[in-house]
Amino acid sequence: MWPFGRKKPQTLVIDPAYGEPQARALIDALEARDWRTARDVFGAAGDPDDHAFLMEAAAGVDGVQDWIPEWVAAEPDSTLPVLVRGCHAVGWAWEARGAKTSQHTSREQFQEFARRLRLAENLLDEVTARDPGQVTAWTWLVTSARGRQVNPGEADARFHEVVTRHPHHVLAHEQRLQHLCAKWSGSHEKMFAFAREATASAPDGSLLPELIAVAHLEKWLSLPSGEDETYIQAPGVRDELVAAAQRSFLHPAYQRRVGWAPRVATFALTAELAGAFEIAGRAHDLLGDQVSKWPWMYCGEPVATFQRGRDYVHENRP
Repeated sequence: MWPFGRKKPQTLVIDPAYGEPQARALIDALEARDWRTARDVFGAAGDPDDHAFLMEAAAGVDGVQDWIPEWVAAEPDSTLPVLVRGCHAVGWAWEARGAKTSQHTSREQFQEFARRLRLAENLLDEVTARDPGQVTAWTWLVTSARGRQVNPGEADARFHEVVTRHPHHVLAHEQRLQHLCAKWSGSHEKMFAFAREATASAPDGSLLPELIAVAHLEKWLSLPSGEDETYIQAPGVRDELVAAAQRSFLHPAYQRRVGWAPRVATFALTAELAGAFEIAGRAHDLLGDQVSKWPWMYCGEPVATFQRGRDYVHENRP
């Protein structure tokens, strides 16, 4: 028995499905190499955001590259298996590169990264050639543009292909913002201008205002110790985070959908760092025990960081 009659604290784990039945069914199907069920799950996702969020779950399943040519061969007239293979290959490429900075990444890692990205782009180009309106394919081409270091005009064109068809596409905006970060090929100024413009044009209840939190988090990460805390706790930063949260997951029009947890978690972590404890607490109210790798990985082991942050917010919440 746990000491003093108390229940033993629950051990939290990262659920890549975030408790969503559609995502869990998709992950289980791909792990079992059951492409027919995977096809049906994708077929039921009519909204481009939902389709992209499900693809995020699919892209995280290990071993897909080993068997997915069987699905491609079984349904040669369908672009879906080619799309899944291409999107998965983008994540597979980053897996080869690793998460360390370039000076701590080996030549062999970069070579494998490049090889897998070429495979991914060839597959995604095939999808867009056969189905130019396939928004998810263009979205993953926005992501791969960063790794391939394509010229600015090409990167802009890929993003334009998405927003022409679905103006408020969450994942495409997130990936475009990463491309505009100073650590890639942009600057803090470009990053914030993009985040603020997207937030201003977003419908109430959208997840897009999360871009404001991501931008502040990225700048905080770029600063040396001491300066980072001074920056993130500035009243102007806190006020902007609160306003973004009120336009997003705190707005009465907000509706939870597949892929919501990492976006709300971004508000939880950034608001905690900024000392906006009521906002962070309300984010944790929604999250419950849903731990995601992003964004907690930025501050250590994700589960431990999540639990420590939740306790800290609870202690300081008004």
